[in-house]
Amino acid sequence: MKITSLLLAFLASSFFLVAADPTPASTTPDPPTPTPDPAPISITQNDIARFLAGLPPSPNTPLAKLSQSPAWQEHAHFFDTAWASLEKRQLSHIRTWSATHLTAPNPTCIYFFSGPDYLYANAFFPKASTSILCGLEPIGHLPDPTKLTKLAPSLQGLQKSLNTLLSFSFFKTKDMQTELHSHQLDGTIPILYVFLARSGKIIRSSSLTYLSTDGTPSDTPTKNSTPGVKIIFSSPDQPPQTLYYFTSDLSNSGVAKSGLLKFTDTFPHPDSLLKSASFLLHLDSFSTTRQFLLTHSATITQDDSGIPIAAFDPSLWSLTPFGKYLGPITIFKEFQQPKLQELFDSTNPTPLPFGIGYRWASAQSNWLV
Repeated sequence: MKITSLLLAFLASSFFLVAADPTPASTTPDPPTPTPDPAPISITQNDIARFLAGLPPSPNTPLAKLSQSPAWQEHAHFFDTAWASLEKRQLSHIRTWSATHLTAPNPTCIYFFSGPDYLYANAFFPKASTSILCGLEPIGHLPDPTKLTKLAPSLQGLQKSLNTLLSFSFFKTKDMQTELHSHQLDGTIPILYVFLARSGKIIRSSSLTYLSTDGTPSDTPTKNSTPGVKIIFSSPDQPPQTLYYFTSDLSNSGVAKSGLLKFTDTFPHPDSLLKSASFLLHLDSFSTTRQFLLTHSATITQDDSGIPIAAFDPSLWSLTPFGKYLGPITIFKEFQQPKLQELFDSTNPTPLPFGIGYRWASAQSNWLV
């Protein structure tokens, strides 16, 4: 009985020893576990703005792949070069000048006759919580570069649209109205995106908006509504800012039915910027807009193509000139202002460190605050 028990115990022990004996390792290594591709990231309006501005979009988006194309690489080089020149020649000097001479900016900046020129609105009034721009240039559509059938011509068209502003500080309205319809990146929104991205802004949202005749904004267009775009953006670690651009005729007949002035009137005591405005505010047919700006603006900063000096009531306005007044360029020679000449001659104005307006060379430019 004892022998049988010992035998059974021995057999059981042997069984577990055998069962626990490991299988010899295979000489063939296991194949590596494949690394999954990064999950695709949806394209944001900020990515689109960066792509159009020649700046790298977020990785793992379809725009990142598009940015490897020779057409985009050339586009990025164009803007890198143009922006470095513009920053050195213009923008850095304007920011320094504004910090010295526009020392109490208000929350709202109005820039009529601007076209999509957010660039100079930001240079003069970088802290404005709301900027309202207006011109005849069309709004266009919210851009999507992934749907472009011809990438290179569209990017080249965008470069062409910006050429005069990058070189001379102003848009040519007639040229812009043609160019902004001539390629797939149509309207002013792509240009606004380029300026925001190159100014270091982050676009948070972008949407089309429409003004009724009473100035009420809506997401839905009506027969007589004024089209616009509303872009909310911010600088890094700064509160959000809002940019509006509206397509509107600012003549007396046009502005009466656009709702633009009624909308703008909801923003009290704005700072107004006027530059390369074709001397339209000198005309009786633009008296409504002229009077609105004189009545509602806390400050106005402009070249001689803005509001004529004769319209400023000396009991209400303090006028400070800068630069040199040489009179209008030939195409606008009928808008010579003897009173403005007297002001410049009698006050020994501080020189301007930048060129601006139709006389865009710095030694020839005039500016008035």
